[in-house]
Amino acid sequence: MAAAFFYGTLMHPEILKRVIGNDGLHLKICPALLSDYTRHQVKHADYPGIIPYSKSRSAFNHDLDLEERSVRGSLVTGLSAEDIRLLDIFEGNEYTREEISVHPLAPLVAIHEMPPVDMVSLVPVSPPPVPSASELSEAVKANTYVWCRPVSELMPELWTFEEFVKYNAWKWVGNGASSNEDYDAVDSRRQMEGIIVRGEMTTEVVG
Repeated sequence: MAAAFFYGTLMHPEILKRVIGNDGLHLKICPALLSDYTRHQVKHADYPGIIPYSKSRSAFNHDLDLEERSVRGSLVTGLSAEDIRLLDIFEGNEYTREEISVHPLAPLVAIHEMPPVDMVSLVPVSPPPVPSASELSEAVKANTYVWCRPVSELMPELWTFEEFVKYNAWKWVGNGASSNEDYDAVDSRRQMEGIIVRGEMTTEVVG
């Protein structure tokens, strides 16, 4: 079993379950924080990529504050080898799976015990400030998907989950998801046993 940190579309439990193709009964989830990374929108896409702040610093005309150089996301534990295989296919060749250290911000809860998730409840109206280093919980190891293509393919502005929920989440959950080509792509790749045919690729999605 493995743990993973998701910081984009896969922060939504229903999107995660759709990608791994099961009900997630074996999974637990909690909010978590990744320090010293920045999250950027991929050009011409809904989803983000993360890179270390040491690489993104030159894109800004000022030093980022603690909130801006931290990535809020979801820590998910209990992922099986098959779950990870499907997530690797879903993420494609725009990302590399790397082991990082993240700080849980709340206790883990079973995904199947969560109440039905709506878009509003996913985004706190006033999230608490990012804790200082001395106030953070002990870090845990987890996998995450780090952008590995040229940084120039990322927008210099920071991507936020709030804006995704407001403007684009309807394409991924509910009736709008029925025509989402990114789900079609991961389904076809699942059938192909994970072999990615470059010429047939559509938009990649990040977790």
